Amino acid sequence: MEVEKSAESNKKSKKNRDKKMTRKEILEKKKKVQEIIKAAVSQTDPFSSFPTFRHYKKKDLSVYLDSGCGDSLSSPVKQYIQNLLKVNMEASYGTEWPVEEKVKRREMVSSEARYIFVYEISNVDANITLKLSKKGRCNADGMDDKGHLVAFVHYRFTIEEEIPVLYVYELQLEHRVQGKGLGKFLMVLIELIAQKGKMSAVVLTVQKANMIAMNFYRNKLRYLISTMSPSQMGLQTNYELLCKSFDYEAKAGLQMKHLNGANNSPYYMVEVPLLQIFRAVKINDCKGDSESICEASYKVFAHVSLTTLKPVRRS
Repeated sequence: MEVEKSAESNKKSKKNRDKKMTRKEILEKKKKVQEIIKAAVSQTDPFSSFPTFRHYKKKDLSVYLDSGCGDSLSSPVKQYIQNLLKVNMEASYGTEWPVEEKVKRREMVSSEARYIFVYEISNVDANITLKLSKKGRCNADGMDDKGHLVAFVHYRFTIEEEIPVLYVYELQLEHRVQGKGLGKFLMVLIELIAQKGKMSAVVLTVQKANMIAMNFYRNKLRYLISTMSPSQMGLQTNYELLCKSFDYEAKAGLQMKHLNGANNSPYYMVEVPLLQIFRAVKINDCKGDSESICEASYKVFAHVSLTTLKPVRRS
């Protein structure tokens, strides 16, 4: 009954928005959004735009990043994904895991699935790294020639509330590489990919029981609970939908309830030109290593004033 009421409320809200637009305008908007999604999906190698993010180094951790597609995964990579998901997620899902695991197995091999794979390199060989960088192919055919997989991101370009978004299906790291800044590095890359693809927001799902993940997204990366999340509709579920919006339309459609919330920061994401990010990285903060690039990018990318809609730096 509650679900039906929420669905009816959403329909009425949508109708009210649609009344302000002519049928032609609505169709043109839908066509434009579809074109944006199609263009984003066609870009199979995100590292062609962000080559700096191919590597991440921090003290005892040295990794190489590569891209992939769900319908081109090798058997060893599929098995790795399944195993890591079970290790990391089974406890959070509890009794729901057997059903959820089957869903995730179907999702991971979809042609719409896009991946960032993280390979640990014990002895970094410059020639091997250069060869891997030049491949730029949309698959992941084994681990022998790239090192050992230690993490991955599964994401898709899709539409939520008639808005183009990048949806993060999975961000999974092995326990031994956690706490080294790699997760934040990957999410900065994801947000850059979203902006490059003209997505209006990044959306993701977090299990309420996974307090470490909830703290990571909400407190460290400043993601907000979306208006699409069941909890915002008065429903009781085991998960929350979080989002970070890049423009006012996305804020209005995905997180408007949070704009005046007493417990939320006055700083939110709006559109910041990518060129500005890299200028800031090169000029102000970058020391040449991947960790400082991540930090510098995030400082410019994350803290923006809602009142001015201009980039600001937090003191």
